[in-house]
Amino acid sequence: MNQRTIRKPVTMEGVGLHTGKPARITLSPAPANSGITFRVRGHEPIPAAPESVVNSHYATTIGSNGTRIQTVEHLMAAAAGLGIDNLTVDVDGVEIPAADGSAKPFVALLANAGRSEQSAPRRPIVVPYPIRVGTGGRFIQIVPADTFRISYTLDNDHPAIGVQALSCAPTERMFAEEFAPARTYGFLKDLGVMRKSGLARGASLENAIGVGKRGVLNGLRYRDEFVRHKVLDLIGDLALLGRPIIGHVIARNAGHALNLELVLAIQHALGLERRPAGVGLVPVEAPRRGALVSAPGLATI
Repeated sequence: MNQRTIRKPVTMEGVGLHTGKPARITLSPAPANSGITFRVRGHEPIPAAPESVVNSHYATTIGSNGTRIQTVEHLMAAAAGLGIDNLTVDVDGVEIPAADGSAKPFVALLANAGRSEQSAPRRPIVVPYPIRVGTGGRFIQIVPADTFRISYTLDNDHPAIGVQALSCAPTERMFAEEFAPARTYGFLKDLGVMRKSGLARGASLENAIGVGKRGVLNGLRYRDEFVRHKVLDLIGDLALLGRPIIGHVIARNAGHALNLELVLAIQHALGLERRPAGVGLVPVEAPRRGALVSAPGLATI
């Protein structure tokens, strides 16, 4: 299968989930092997790559030389879910629009742009041995498989969540219908502290599932919407590798920080590095192959 980009530019406006500030993005076609690149006027482009991540606390933020773009994961998930490899994202603001808190509006935006097949072939990353990060009840690992598969368990003591688990090999249709509409969520008890910390300032019941003391405040799209959104976030964070991945991802109570740890562990273990300009992947020195590769690093959040 060859790489794909979009056929025409499309634009979306909204408010940032965490900053609460106006946000506007324009998605445009990009050349083969260029990957997904974010641009802010007057600043150098920021490739959607592991080394561009500057913060993974509650959302995935990328940046370069002081320029930051927050909450890229839902757009990244939509592109990966629809098989779009190359894309230029011009950002007017400091955050991607929250839309309704899911990837569904980004799927619709990309569908409106259309898709165009390019001459360069895709080069999937095939995981040849297990790679694991995290400990105890919070971990994520990837093991060899014939296709891309995710098995995720979310275990939360809140009565509205409890234990939710699923396992699937997502197709484009499955992603668009079963995962893209799953919204981000937040606990009402945490809102004050988060806003004092500069987070969730644009959050509302229009762009997030609100979880109160006894239950959900604004209804659910799926009975297990919480774990579906975790899978959505994981797909978006794995897309930072810049290539489709072949392997079975098994996660329990992971989040953006652990997702990024796994991405960095895969990159290091398999000798992959993203070019600073966002063009392809080049080899670096890899560790000797072993039965299991663990990666210390970022704090688990």
